[in-house]
Amino acid sequence: MTELGRQGGTDGLGGRGARSPGERGGRPPADPGELRAALAAAVRGEVAFGATARALHTMDASNYRRVPLGVVSPRDADDVAAVLSVCRAHGVPVVPRGGGTSIAGQATGTGVVLDFTRHMNRLLSLDPGARTAVVQPGLVLDRLQEAAAPHGLRFGPDPSTHSRCTLGGMIGNNACGSHSVAWGTTADNVRGLSVLTARGEALRPGRDWAGAPDGLRPLLEGESARLRTGFPDLPRRISGYALDALLPERGADVARSLCGSEGTLAVLTEAIVGLVEAPRARALAVLAYPDESAAAEAAAGLLPYGPLTVEGMAADLVRSEAGLPRGGAWLFVETGGADPGEARARADAIVRAADVLDALVVTDPAGQRALWRIREDASGTATRMPEAAGGGEAWPGWEDCAVPPARLGAYLRDFRGLLTAHGLRGTPYGHFGDGCIHVRIDFDLITTAGVGRFRRFSEELAELVVSHGGSLSGEHGDGQARAELLPKMYGNGMVALFERVKSVWDPDGSLNPGMLVRPRPLDGNLRFAPLPREPVDVVFGYPADGGDFAAAVRRCVGVAKCRTAQPGPGVMCPSYRVTGEEEHSTRGRARLLHEMLAGEVVTDGWRSAEVRDALDLCLSCKGCRTDCPVGVDMATYKAEFLHHHYAGRRRPAAHYAMGWLPRWLDLVARTRSARLVNSLTSVAPLAALARRLGGIAPERPIPRVAVEPFGRWWSRRVRRSLRDLRRGGPGPFAAAGRDTVVLWPDTFTEHLSPSVGRAAVRVMESAGLTVLAPPRARLKPAPVGDGVTRGPLGPGTLAGLRRGRVCCGLTYVSTGQLDRARAVLSRTLDLMEPVLDSGLPVVVLEPGCAAALRTDLPELLHDDPRAPRLAAAVVTFAQALERHAPHWAPPRVDRPVVGQTHCHQHAVLGDAAERRLREAAGLTGSLAGGCCGLAGNFGFEKGHYEVSAACAEEQLLPAVRSAPEDAVVLADGFSCRTQLDQLAGRTGRHLAEVLAEALDAGRAGR
Repeated sequence: MTELGRQGGTDGLGGRGARSPGERGGRPPADPGELRAALAAAVRGEVAFGATARALHTMDASNYRRVPLGVVSPRDADDVAAVLSVCRAHGVPVVPRGGGTSIAGQATGTGVVLDFTRHMNRLLSLDPGARTAVVQPGLVLDRLQEAAAPHGLRFGPDPSTHSRCTLGGMIGNNACGSHSVAWGTTADNVRGLSVLTARGEALRPGRDWAGAPDGLRPLLEGESARLRTGFPDLPRRISGYALDALLPERGADVARSLCGSEGTLAVLTEAIVGLVEAPRARALAVLAYPDESAAAEAAAGLLPYGPLTVEGMAADLVRSEAGLPRGGAWLFVETGGADPGEARARADAIVRAADVLDALVVTDPAGQRALWRIREDASGTATRMPEAAGGGEAWPGWEDCAVPPARLGAYLRDFRGLLTAHGLRGTPYGHFGDGCIHVRIDFDLITTAGVGRFRRFSEELAELVVSHGGSLSGEHGDGQARAELLPKMYGNGMVALFERVKSVWDPDGSLNPGMLVRPRPLDGNLRFAPLPREPVDVVFGYPADGGDFAAAVRRCVGVAKCRTAQPGPGVMCPSYRVTGEEEHSTRGRARLLHEMLAGEVVTDGWRSAEVRDALDLCLSCKGCRTDCPVGVDMATYKAEFLHHHYAGRRRPAAHYAMGWLPRWLDLVARTRSARLVNSLTSVAPLAALARRLGGIAPERPIPRVAVEPFGRWWSRRVRRSLRDLRRGGPGPFAAAGRDTVVLWPDTFTEHLSPSVGRAAVRVMESAGLTVLAPPRARLKPAPVGDGVTRGPLGPGTLAGLRRGRVCCGLTYVSTGQLDRARAVLSRTLDLMEPVLDSGLPVVVLEPGCAAALRTDLPELLHDDPRAPRLAAAVVTFAQALERHAPHWAPPRVDRPVVGQTHCHQHAVLGDAAERRLREAAGLTGSLAGGCCGLAGNFGFEKGHYEVSAACAEEQLLPAVRSAPEDAVVLADGFSCRTQLDQLAGRTGRHLAEVLAEALDAGRAGR
């Protein structure tokens, strides 16, 4: 077994570093067993001290990693008080945590992590008249927005992580979001808090010193002069403690002063937040500029027009075909109004006032959402820079500095100069209207030299920000990333006052120590330190990560888009939405793989049961490959892990039954035993025995095998065609034109749904295409002349005849049998060489097989130059018709459609051609997103049925049940059709079948 990073957890590049006061309180290390037992006896919520729970909470979305002792999910405030009491008795720090999307490291810690997302996640009340809501700290922002929307209200701040960030985390960081130019920061929208101090005192902070701990008021009333002069005046000043909120002229608001304190002063248990009136209509003006400096200089001038947002981003963060106006950078300026006309008029006024290269005003809500997704995905996109921008990894660390908006253009120019001076690259984007810039920089956080440069750059950039009158943090807080540099911004006297305030609230220093005050060094606890320095021996090529599996795992930076609980147009991450468990999210699985490589918490390497169990519910839907902003490909990582995990060991029965499905079905076809197999599996006791032996879920009927496989039908058809030609007849190919395509006989079409293949042949030939099948044999020419050169014929040619069937290897890949997959794919390339040499397109009807050929093939056989050639030749049914029969018009069906876009189609192939073909045929409506839940072998495996069915209930089954009676149920994937048949009793059809039926109906009508 390959050794995987046994270095253990270290700070920085190997030094353990001195612990902050409070991390152990000067006591001997707590005994984890005793602590866990004491907590379990004291709280009603879950207490988890196992490797999985600890590994899932070692990191947030920052560059930092700290290993906790355990995780507690409290059920209520009494549980929180009990945790604080037990941990105080054991000298263990407590770290409150929300969605884990913090970018400065403040959601990591070495003690006990409080996870509020499991139980304390409710909206307790909403008062539309008073425009307030009472929330628990684990409530996700989008749930509050959904509840407020029917009343025409919303919570003003909306970070780009709104679908998974929590109100408690937003209050802890004083989060802002894109609408802060209109509605301010979280602190501007907090009306009151309920908190517990580290020593268990329950307080209700508010205005006029309400809820202040003993000693806070006299301390700060003696520092009023410092408070009035020591804080920069700018809208996004988040750094440090907001002690100026306690000035009498500002209402001595203790609740506001706690916003942005990062869980270091008290633990939030409840909050009263204000709501704002949501505009009835919105318009989005997208303004194009030559570069981000020009956009930054223009942003402040737009504020007098009262926009809701003034967001900026540059071209190197935008994928192609984004639909933006021409330019090198853009401002996203949103306006509101009582009706669409008023919102549009305000947007048009801004366009007229702006000096732009080009502009676009969008009033359609769907179009606005599509454009906003570009901006919201920027933090992930910036982490893996596009090839056009030089590629490579980039990291947070200086994610959200803020300067006065009028100085933003000048600051950006100086910032670019500093990057150049240090040989670094980064692309700024963010809240230009507030002077707040996000940027991910290509720091080398692995080598000693790289970490040294990271520190030097950080120190110089802090000085640059301060010289422009700015704040080191404009949204995400200081945490460990910037707190060490606060003296540059505030001076030593103010930082000393911060520490005294911390001591009043938390005398023992037990709440989130090392953050904001008395901080750990900014180059300590770096998340990459314990990873292996040499590439791990793997099977896949990981071309986008330089062949380095650790670099592939590093892709996950924790932005947690996979933790979105509500289904949408995408796919990722179906198992998380069903279970709600972090370990079943893409981020959770990536965390466990990271810790497997680190070897400190997960210690068994590839043999890890923790990683295996987390990956068990991964559907291999590949949704994360597209939906994750940084392109984490968990399906590939799962296949890689399973390959190593079961190396030299007996596999689960399902891996043999379903992983080897092509082999078993081919055996049935060759022995012509389909009728016998179908008869046997229709007998209940025999079917139950087969399911038990094959590791198949007992709830699943076994699909019937086609009596006549597609290949046999094809051969019979070809023989008939040759007979007709000899007799002078036209034959079935007479209508074919010059364009030729090769139809791939995937396992599912060949043995389980041959009607799909027959229909595709019918439609493509009606479009004027000549359809061929892949070769079934490879001639091995004999040597001639010098014994090296090969000739077409000669002695031994027939002896070298190699027969076989092409196969994409999908079932072997999904079960992690990668050696077998490589052998099958190598044989396939041998057979397909004549097709590759001819340059013919290869039409693949099964989306999962097409995706495997597009992605798995070149990544598995990365050393075979034929692999990318075959991958490039693969087209879908609709793409073949669109590209090679562009003048053909499909028959009109003129019926509504319902169904679901195949998850692999969404993730790898794209469905634009399919949508255009449906539209041309009069198939109206759109297909649902998500995953059907069967997902190849996943839904058939024992123990997966409930999750599989729940995935189908998210979007697919409700859409089918509510569809009109005449709706066509489309399902291009065999798994999707099987799920529909078994769970809904509905027959789904491939698009080729629908069009072939329409062709036949048209012929009958004529």
